[in-house]
Amino acid sequence: MKDEIKGKADELKGKLTGDKSEEWKGKAEQEADKMRRNARDIRDDVKDKAGEMSDEERARDREAGTVREKRSW
Repeated sequence: MKDEIKGKADELKGKLTGDKSEEWKGKAEQEADKMRRNARDIRDDVKDKAGEMSDEERARDREAGTVREKRSW
């Protein structure tokens, strides 16, 4: 979040001074921060889903272990 705030400050500074490169630098910093946060959110979602899947697999294994087939031979 601090990079987004810094980027906003750089963008504003660029607008006030008329320096387009500073303005674009600020916008780029803001977008980079947004992308990092989105990537972090996606990573966390994947970890959560993987944890849920392994919990489901463990439950199926436990359930399969309790069911025994009777052999007729």
